[in-house]
Amino acid sequence: MGTRLIYCTYYVAAAVLASSLLGGLLTRKKMDSPILEPSLYTVKAILILDNDGDRLYAKYYDDTYPTVKEQKAFEKNIFNKTHRTDSEIALLEGLTVVYKSNIDLFFYVIGSSHENELMLMAVLNCLFDSLSQMLRKNVERRALLENMEGLFLAVDEIVDGGVILESDPQQVVHRVALRGEDVPLTEQTVTQVLQSAKEQIKWSLLR
Repeated sequence: MGTRLIYCTYYVAAAVLASSLLGGLLTRKKMDSPILEPSLYTVKAILILDNDGDRLYAKYYDDTYPTVKEQKAFEKNIFNKTHRTDSEIALLEGLTVVYKSNIDLFFYVIGSSHENELMLMAVLNCLFDSLSQMLRKNVERRALLENMEGLFLAVDEIVDGGVILESDPQQVVHRVALRGEDVPLTEQTVTQVLQSAKEQIKWSLLR
């Protein structure tokens, strides 16, 4: 009995010592390189620019660029750095940028510098594939401007407040159709689409 008590006391003391040492190491590590807390707020912005670098759509989810002037300057910078490259990922102004182009459109999804590029790429691919289905694979400037309502609804289904909600384009297209008063986008009248597009573009540019 006495021997077991001695061993037990020994192991408790060793555990306490190990815990103390580990705590000290973690404290030093935190001081040397702060550990970033995980966050659901993955996306900072979603942008679509034309082949001149002009904004067709922009949605910012935080105050990294609080004014329209700062946003436009960032968009010009990002376009100048990416429109002639073949890569899909860039680091710019302390942010992670994933992007792709198609005909006369450039799509961007932006996150923080430590964000997982695969998560951002999933958002980018979901948005592009959703639009491709909605526009019958005709993803170009004119077709997009004629279906801006669908774009706004699709983005809202994919990301809300910077939080990723959906990465399956089939689900996005289905929900967009349901939100369009149960009328598929392809069956809406041209007048309805254009009127909505004008209102949405105006709101986006004044934001």
